[in-house]
Amino acid sequence: MPRERAVAFAPGRVNLIGEHTDYNQGLALPFAIAEGVTVRAQAQRPESGGEARIAAYASDLGEHDEFPLAGPARADGWRAFVRGIVAELQRAGLELAGANLQITGNVDRGSGLSSSAALEVALCLALLGLTGEYCDRIELARLCARVENEWVGAQTGMLDQLACLYGQPDRALLIDFATLQIEPVPLRLGGWRLVVVDSGERHAHSSSGYNERREECAEACRILGIESLREAGPDTVARLPEPLSRRVAHVTGENRRVREAVAALQAEDLVALGALLNATHESLRENYEVSTPMVEGTVERLLHDGAAGARLTGGGFGGSVLGLFAPGISLPADAREVRPGAGAHLLAGDC
Repeated sequence: MPRERAVAFAPGRVNLIGEHTDYNQGLALPFAIAEGVTVRAQAQRPESGGEARIAAYASDLGEHDEFPLAGPARADGWRAFVRGIVAELQRAGLELAGANLQITGNVDRGSGLSSSAALEVALCLALLGLTGEYCDRIELARLCARVENEWVGAQTGMLDQLACLYGQPDRALLIDFATLQIEPVPLRLGGWRLVVVDSGERHAHSSSGYNERREECAEACRILGIESLREAGPDTVARLPEPLSRRVAHVTGENRRVREAVAALQAEDLVALGALLNATHESLRENYEVSTPMVEGTVERLLHDGAAGARLTGGGFGGSVLGLFAPGISLPADAREVRPGAGAHLLAGDC
Protein backbone atom coordinates (compact mmCIF):
# COMPACT_ATOMS: atom_id res chain seq x y z
CA MET A 1 0.00 0.00 0.00
CA PRO A 2 1.43 3.43 -0.94
CA ARG A 3 2.41 5.75 1.91
CA GLU A 4 3.04 9.46 2.21
CA ARG A 5 6.09 8.79 4.40
CA ALA A 6 8.49 5.91 4.95
CA VAL A 7 11.52 5.74 7.23
CA ALA A 8 14.12 3.01 6.80
CA PHE A 9 17.17 2.07 8.84
CA ALA A 10 20.04 -0.10 7.57
CA PRO A 11 23.04 -1.07 9.72
CA GLY A 12 26.71 -1.10 9.02
CA ARG A 13 28.57 -4.34 9.57
CA VAL A 14 31.69 -5.86 11.05
CA ASN A 15 33.18 -8.79 9.21
CA LEU A 16 34.39 -11.13 11.92
CA ILE A 17 36.40 -13.24 9.49
CA GLY A 18 36.37 -14.07 5.78
CA GLU A 19 37.86 -11.15 3.87
CA HIS A 20 37.96 -10.87 0.04
CA THR A 21 36.14 -14.21 -0.22
CA ASP A 22 32.72 -13.00 -1.36
CA TYR A 23 33.66 -12.22 -4.96
CA ASN A 24 35.57 -15.52 -5.02
CA GLN A 25 32.45 -17.55 -4.10
CA GLY A 26 33.94 -18.36 -0.71
CA LEU A 27 32.81 -18.12 2.92
CA ALA A 28 32.52 -15.20 5.34
CA LEU A 29 31.23 -14.56 8.85
CA PRO A 30 29.96 -10.94 9.23
CA PHE A 31 27.43 -9.40 11.56
CA ALA A 32 25.30 -6.24 11.50
CA ILE A 33 26.02 -3.53 14.09
CA ALA A 34 23.89 -0.94 15.89
CA GLU A 35 25.20 2.03 13.90
CA GLY A 36 23.90 2.66 10.41
CA VAL A 37 22.05 4.96 8.01
CA THR A 38 18.48 6.25 8.24
CA VAL A 39 16.58 7.52 5.20
CA ARG A 40 13.37 9.48 5.68
CA ALA A 41 11.29 9.58 2.50
CA GLN A 42 8.35 11.90 1.85
CA ALA A 43 6.22 11.43 -1.25
CA GLN A 44 6.58 14.32 -3.69
CA ARG A 45 3.66 15.03 -5.99
CA PRO A 46 4.66 16.77 -9.23
CA GLU A 47 2.72 19.79 -10.35
CA SER A 48 0.26 19.25 -13.16
CA GLY A 49 2.25 18.40 -16.27
CA GLY A 50 5.53 18.38 -14.38
CA GLU A 51 7.98 15.50 -14.12
CA ALA A 52 8.42 13.40 -11.01
CA ARG A 53 11.70 14.16 -9.24
CA ILE A 54 13.91 12.92 -6.44
CA ALA A 55 15.33 15.50 -4.04
CA ALA A 56 17.92 14.21 -1.56
CA TYR A 57 19.62 15.91 1.36
CA ALA A 58 22.69 14.40 3.07
CA SER A 59 22.39 15.89 6.56
CA ASP A 60 25.91 15.19 7.80
CA LEU A 61 27.44 16.81 4.70
CA GLY A 62 24.94 19.62 4.35
CA GLU A 63 24.64 18.80 0.64
CA HIS A 64 21.63 18.48 -1.70
CA ASP A 65 20.93 16.69 -4.94
CA GLU A 66 17.91 16.79 -7.22
CA PHE A 67 17.22 14.90 -10.44
CA PRO A 68 14.33 13.54 -12.52
CA LEU A 69 12.92 10.19 -11.45
CA ALA A 70 13.11 9.00 -15.06
CA GLY A 71 16.66 8.46 -16.31
CA PRO A 72 18.89 9.99 -13.62
CA ALA A 73 22.30 11.07 -14.90
CA ARG A 74 25.50 9.82 -13.29
CA ALA A 75 27.21 11.75 -10.51
CA ASP A 76 30.05 11.39 -8.01
CA GLY A 77 30.29 10.80 -4.28
CA TRP A 78 27.16 10.08 -2.24
CA ARG A 79 25.02 11.24 -5.14
CA ALA A 80 26.18 8.23 -7.20
CA PHE A 81 24.58 5.90 -4.64
CA VAL A 82 21.26 7.74 -4.60
CA ARG A 83 21.00 8.03 -8.38
CA GLY A 84 22.20 4.48 -8.91
CA ILE A 85 19.64 3.02 -6.50
CA VAL A 86 16.79 4.95 -8.15
CA ALA A 87 17.88 3.87 -11.63
CA GLU A 88 18.46 0.22 -10.73
CA LEU A 89 15.16 -0.17 -8.85
CA GLN A 90 13.33 1.07 -11.93
CA ARG A 91 15.47 -1.09 -14.21
CA ALA A 92 14.34 -4.07 -12.11
CA GLY A 93 10.72 -3.20 -12.89
CA LEU A 94 9.85 -1.73 -9.50
CA GLU A 95 7.52 1.27 -9.45
CA LEU A 96 8.85 4.39 -7.73
CA ALA A 97 7.33 7.76 -6.96
CA GLY A 98 8.87 11.21 -6.71
CA ALA A 99 10.27 11.75 -3.23
CA ASN A 100 12.12 14.01 -0.86
CA LEU A 101 14.85 12.05 0.94
CA GLN A 102 16.68 13.02 4.10
CA ILE A 103 19.79 10.91 4.80
CA THR A 104 21.42 10.70 8.23
CA GLY A 105 23.94 8.24 9.58
CA ASN A 106 26.40 7.46 12.35
CA VAL A 107 28.76 5.10 10.52
CA ASP A 108 31.88 6.98 9.47
CA ARG A 109 32.53 6.91 5.73
CA GLY A 110 35.73 5.06 4.84
CA SER A 111 35.90 3.33 8.23
CA GLY A 112 35.62 -0.20 6.83
CA LEU A 113 32.22 -0.72 8.51
CA SER A 114 30.23 -0.52 5.27
CA SER A 115 28.49 2.82 5.41
CA SER A 116 27.99 2.46 1.64
CA ALA A 117 25.93 -0.73 1.86
CA ALA A 118 23.91 0.77 4.71
CA LEU A 119 23.13 3.79 2.52
CA GLU A 120 22.19 1.64 -0.47
CA VAL A 121 19.87 -0.63 1.49
CA ALA A 122 18.22 2.17 3.48
CA LEU A 123 17.52 4.03 0.24
CA CYS A 124 15.94 0.93 -1.29
CA LEU A 125 13.68 0.21 1.67
CA ALA A 126 12.56 3.83 2.03
CA LEU A 127 11.77 4.27 -1.67
CA LEU A 128 9.94 0.93 -1.86
CA GLY A 129 8.16 1.76 1.39
CA LEU A 130 6.52 4.77 -0.25
CA THR A 131 4.98 2.71 -3.04
CA GLY A 132 4.42 -0.56 -1.20
CA GLU A 133 6.50 -2.51 -3.74
CA TYR A 134 8.20 -5.74 -2.59
CA CYS A 135 11.64 -7.02 -3.55
CA ASP A 136 13.23 -10.28 -2.39
CA ARG A 137 16.19 -9.51 -0.12
CA ILE A 138 18.68 -11.59 -2.09
CA GLU A 139 17.66 -9.71 -5.22
CA LEU A 140 17.91 -6.44 -3.30
CA ALA A 141 21.49 -7.34 -2.31
CA ARG A 142 22.31 -8.07 -5.96
CA LEU A 143 20.81 -4.76 -7.02
CA CYS A 144 22.78 -2.81 -4.40
CA ALA A 145 26.00 -4.58 -5.39
CA ARG A 146 25.30 -3.62 -9.01
CA VAL A 147 25.07 0.03 -7.94
CA GLU A 148 28.42 -0.34 -6.17
CA ASN A 149 29.98 -1.94 -9.26
CA GLU A 150 28.44 0.07 -12.09
CA TRP A 151 27.58 3.46 -10.59
CA VAL A 152 30.29 3.90 -7.97
CA GLY A 153 33.07 1.94 -9.66
CA ALA A 154 33.96 -0.42 -6.79
CA GLN A 155 34.05 -4.07 -7.88
CA THR A 156 32.86 -5.40 -4.54
CA GLY A 157 30.94 -8.59 -3.85
CA MET A 158 27.72 -8.97 -1.85
CA LEU A 159 29.06 -9.49 1.67
CA ASP A 160 28.19 -6.03 2.98
CA GLN A 161 24.68 -5.94 1.55
CA LEU A 162 23.78 -9.43 2.78
CA ALA A 163 25.10 -8.71 6.28
CA CYS A 164 23.09 -5.46 6.30
CA LEU A 165 19.89 -7.12 5.11
CA TYR A 166 20.00 -10.36 7.11
CA GLY A 167 21.64 -9.29 10.39
CA GLN A 168 20.30 -10.78 13.63
CA PRO A 169 20.87 -9.80 17.26
CA ASP A 170 23.51 -11.93 19.00
CA ARG A 171 24.38 -13.81 15.82
CA ALA A 172 26.96 -13.68 13.10
CA LEU A 173 26.03 -14.90 9.62
CA LEU A 174 27.87 -17.75 7.92
CA ILE A 175 27.45 -16.84 4.26
CA ASP A 176 28.34 -19.25 1.45
CA PHE A 177 28.76 -17.07 -1.62
CA ALA A 178 28.65 -20.03 -4.00
CA THR A 179 25.06 -20.82 -2.99
CA LEU A 180 24.08 -17.60 -1.11
CA GLN A 181 23.01 -19.82 1.78
CA ILE A 182 23.00 -17.86 5.05
CA GLU A 183 23.27 -19.64 8.40
CA PRO A 184 23.01 -17.70 11.68
CA VAL A 185 25.81 -18.60 14.12
CA PRO A 186 25.30 -17.71 17.82
CA LEU A 187 27.97 -15.28 18.98
CA ARG A 188 28.27 -16.29 22.62
CA LEU A 189 31.06 -14.10 23.93
CA GLY A 190 30.51 -14.42 27.66
CA GLY A 191 32.60 -11.65 29.16
CA TRP A 192 34.78 -11.32 26.05
CA ARG A 193 34.38 -8.15 23.99
CA LEU A 194 34.75 -7.35 20.31
CA VAL A 195 35.82 -3.77 19.64
CA VAL A 196 36.63 -1.60 16.65
CA VAL A 197 39.29 1.11 16.58
CA ASP A 198 39.59 3.60 13.74
CA SER A 199 43.08 3.46 12.19
CA GLY A 200 42.66 7.10 11.18
CA GLU A 201 43.12 6.27 7.50
CA ARG A 202 40.08 6.64 5.21
CA HIS A 203 39.60 4.28 2.31
CA ALA A 204 37.41 4.02 -0.78
CA HIS A 205 37.18 0.79 -2.74
CA SER A 206 36.81 2.58 -6.06
CA SER A 207 40.14 4.42 -5.67
CA SER A 208 42.20 1.89 -3.69
CA GLY A 209 43.81 -1.35 -4.85
CA TYR A 210 40.56 -3.26 -4.26
CA ASN A 211 39.61 -3.52 -7.94
CA GLU A 212 43.16 -4.62 -8.78
CA ARG A 213 42.92 -7.48 -6.25
CA ARG A 214 39.68 -8.66 -7.79
CA GLU A 215 41.22 -8.65 -11.25
CA GLU A 216 44.21 -10.63 -9.95
CA CYS A 217 41.84 -13.29 -8.64
CA ALA A 218 40.06 -13.41 -12.00
CA GLU A 219 43.41 -13.78 -13.75
CA ALA A 220 44.32 -16.67 -11.44
CA CYS A 221 41.06 -18.38 -12.36
CA ARG A 222 41.80 -17.95 -16.07
CA ILE A 223 45.24 -19.51 -15.67
CA LEU A 224 43.89 -22.41 -13.59
CA GLY A 225 40.87 -22.97 -15.84
CA ILE A 226 38.34 -22.71 -13.01
CA GLU A 227 35.19 -20.64 -12.52
CA SER A 228 36.10 -19.26 -9.10
CA LEU A 229 38.76 -19.59 -6.42
CA ARG A 230 36.31 -21.69 -4.39
CA GLU A 231 37.50 -24.53 -6.65
CA ALA A 232 41.19 -23.89 -5.98
CA GLY A 233 43.10 -26.26 -3.71
CA PRO A 234 46.39 -25.81 -1.84
CA ASP A 235 48.28 -27.55 -4.66
CA THR A 236 47.15 -24.94 -7.22
CA VAL A 237 49.23 -22.18 -5.63
CA ALA A 238 52.47 -23.64 -7.00
CA ARG A 239 51.10 -23.38 -10.56
CA LEU A 240 50.74 -19.60 -10.39
CA PRO A 241 53.23 -16.74 -10.72
CA GLU A 242 53.67 -14.10 -8.04
CA PRO A 243 51.71 -12.28 -6.75
CA LEU A 244 48.80 -14.44 -7.92
CA SER A 245 49.99 -17.42 -5.89
CA ARG A 246 49.83 -15.37 -2.70
CA ARG A 247 46.42 -13.95 -3.56
CA VAL A 248 45.06 -17.49 -3.99
CA ALA A 249 46.81 -18.65 -0.82
CA HIS A 250 44.94 -15.99 1.11
CA VAL A 251 41.54 -16.88 -0.31
CA THR A 252 41.88 -20.64 0.18
CA GLY A 253 43.31 -20.16 3.66
CA GLU A 254 40.59 -17.67 4.57
CA ASN A 255 37.81 -20.11 3.65
CA ARG A 256 39.43 -22.64 5.99
CA ARG A 257 39.74 -20.06 8.76
CA VAL A 258 36.03 -19.19 8.47
CA ARG A 259 35.09 -22.83 9.10
CA GLU A 260 37.52 -22.97 12.01
CA ALA A 261 36.05 -19.76 13.45
CA VAL A 262 32.54 -21.24 13.35
CA ALA A 263 33.84 -24.33 15.17
CA ALA A 264 35.57 -22.10 17.75
CA LEU A 265 32.34 -20.17 18.38
CA GLN A 266 30.33 -23.36 18.71
CA ALA A 267 32.86 -24.61 21.28
CA GLU A 268 32.94 -21.14 22.92
CA ASP A 269 36.71 -21.19 22.47
CA LEU A 270 37.46 -17.48 22.25
CA VAL A 271 41.21 -17.99 22.57
CA ALA A 272 41.13 -19.99 19.33
CA LEU A 273 39.01 -17.26 17.70
CA GLY A 274 41.61 -14.65 18.66
CA ALA A 275 44.37 -16.72 17.07
CA LEU A 276 42.33 -16.95 13.86
CA LEU A 277 41.90 -13.16 13.77
CA ASN A 278 45.67 -12.82 14.01
CA ALA A 279 46.21 -15.39 11.26
CA THR A 280 43.77 -13.60 8.98
CA HIS A 281 45.51 -10.28 9.50
CA GLU A 282 48.91 -11.81 8.73
CA SER A 283 47.53 -13.21 5.49
CA LEU A 284 45.88 -9.91 4.55
CA ARG A 285 49.20 -8.18 5.13
CA GLU A 286 51.58 -10.68 3.55
CA ASN A 287 49.52 -12.54 0.94
CA TYR A 288 46.85 -10.03 -0.07
CA GLU A 289 48.85 -6.88 0.64
CA VAL A 290 45.93 -4.68 1.66
CA SER A 291 47.25 -3.36 4.97
CA THR A 292 48.91 0.03 5.53
CA PRO A 293 51.36 1.45 8.09
CA MET A 294 48.56 3.16 10.00
CA VAL A 295 46.53 -0.05 10.13
CA GLU A 296 49.61 -2.00 11.23
CA GLY A 297 50.28 0.51 13.99
CA THR A 298 46.70 0.13 15.25
CA VAL A 299 46.87 -3.67 15.20
CA GLU A 300 50.17 -3.67 17.08
CA ARG A 301 48.80 -1.24 19.67
CA LEU A 302 45.73 -3.40 20.34
CA LEU A 303 47.86 -6.52 20.76
CA HIS A 304 50.18 -4.61 23.08
CA ASP A 305 47.12 -3.51 25.08
CA GLY A 306 46.13 -7.14 25.64
CA ALA A 307 43.91 -8.11 22.69
CA ALA A 308 43.77 -11.86 22.09
CA GLY A 309 43.46 -11.11 18.38
CA ALA A 310 43.34 -8.08 16.10
CA ARG A 311 42.94 -7.56 12.38
CA LEU A 312 41.83 -5.05 9.82
CA THR A 313 38.16 -5.46 9.01
CA GLY A 314 36.78 -4.63 5.59
CA GLY A 315 38.51 -4.51 2.24
CA GLY A 316 41.70 -2.92 3.57
CA PHE A 317 43.83 0.07 2.51
CA GLY A 318 42.70 1.84 5.69
CA GLY A 319 39.57 1.77 7.80
CA SER A 320 38.96 0.12 11.16
CA VAL A 321 40.72 -2.59 13.13
CA LEU A 322 38.77 -5.31 14.96
CA GLY A 323 40.04 -6.49 18.34
CA LEU A 324 39.00 -9.30 20.69
CA PHE A 325 39.55 -8.76 24.42
CA ALA A 326 39.26 -11.28 27.25
CA PRO A 327 37.30 -10.45 30.42
CA GLY A 328 39.03 -8.20 32.88
CA ILE A 329 41.33 -6.46 30.40
CA SER A 330 40.87 -2.71 30.13
CA LEU A 331 39.89 -1.48 26.70
CA PRO A 332 41.88 1.26 24.96
CA ALA A 333 40.27 4.68 25.28
CA ASP A 334 39.46 4.86 21.56
CA ALA A 335 37.97 1.35 21.34
CA ARG A 336 34.24 0.99 20.74
CA GLU A 337 32.53 -2.28 21.63
CA VAL A 338 30.41 -3.85 18.88
CA ARG A 339 27.75 -6.53 19.10
CA PRO A 340 25.51 -8.14 16.48
CA GLY A 341 22.29 -6.23 15.79
CA ALA A 342 19.18 -6.45 13.65
CA GLY A 343 19.21 -6.15 9.89
CA ALA A 344 17.66 -3.42 7.77
CA HIS A 345 14.01 -2.57 8.38
CA LEU A 346 11.31 0.06 8.07
CA LEU A 347 10.73 2.06 11.27
CA ALA A 348 7.03 1.40 11.63
CA GLY A 349 6.39 4.09 14.23
CA ASP A 350 7.70 6.78 11.91
CA CYS A 351 5.87 5.73 8.75
